Amino acid sequence: MYALALIRYRRPFEEVAPHVDEHRAYLRELKAQGLLIASGPFDPRSGGGLLLRVPDDDVHASLDRIRDGDPFIKHSVAQYELLPWAPVIGKEDLDRL
Repeated sequence: MYALALIRYRRPFEEVAPHVDEHRAYLRELKAQGLLIASGPFDPRSGGGLLLRVPDDDVHASLDRIRDGDPFIKHSVAQYELLPWAPVIGKEDLDRL
């Protein structure tokens, strides 16, 4: 199963910025585990998005763990909107990533 995570800053970026390196290190761990396909900030810088691949049998629990492990959440500077996603067109391309 795929999922989209929309991350929205809850604090001004000046308060988010000190946590960006820790957040990106966490995302690199997710990428190494095969959970994260791509990520990046929105423009203008109001948050960011993640494209995730999670186990079909544990979608919601996996997404909760991903959200709860993010330093942005631990430091209360952002919030997540988690959207399980079942792509139809282009799914084969995603599966090859």
